Formats: sequence, C-alpha cells, structure tokens
Amino acid sequence: MPSPSHPASTVVWLHPEAPAKPAEGAPCNGCGLCCLAEPCPLGVVVSRRRKGACVALRWSDAEQRYLCGMVSDPGGVTGLTHAWAVRAMAALARRWIASGVGCDARLQTQPLPPSLPPTSDG
Repeated sequence: MPSPSHPASTVVWLHPEAPAKPAEGAPCNGCGLCCLAEPCPLGVVVSRRRKGACVALRWSDAEQRYLCGMVSDPGGVTGLTHAWAVRAMAALARRWIASGVGCDARLQTQPLPPSLPPTSDG
C-alpha cells in the first residue's frame, strides 16, 4: 500500500507533441496529464469510471494540445444533437472543470527512459 512518503506511480503516455505540464496555478496549456491520469468529477460521470483516462479527452492536431471534449465537442462525447443543449453543456462543462482557473494537478512528470522507446500504438 502506498504511503504519503512513497505514493503509487502511474504511467501515463502523452502525445509526443503535448506541451509540458505547467506549474501548479499557471494557466492550463492542454498538456493532458491530469485527464489522462484520472477523470475529474465531470469526467467520472461521462467516463462512468473513477480511475484511468477520461473518455472525453481529445487531442487537437490543429492546436497541438489536449482539449476537454465536454467543452470543445460535448455533442460528440454525449450524443447530444440539439444546438442549445450542446451550447449549454459546453458552458456548464467550462464551469465544472474550472476552465481558466489554473493548473491544479499535483502530478510530477518524468521523461521516457532511453531504454523504453515510445510505441506507435497511440
């Protein structure tokens, strides 16, 4: 069992072009680390799980960063089709995930060891 002095490790594979995790309190830059480690309360509802990556997390090739699908494409995540419902869900999602408040992920990153080359599996 992990202790406070020796927390459990979780391996999270980030997109190779993902930005580095910002400092705690700095604006979110879409690194994706927090959402890949575990879903936020909204992600728990959408993903129907409390552990593992959030199913709403989306990689944006155009922006070269991760986006919350509940903000950027709630219709694609939930199946909602009415424009008013999609707009309302995006607005609620921005509030629920505290969009714009700053990074609150107390996670530390480590580069990939040279002995473990990245896979092309995604």
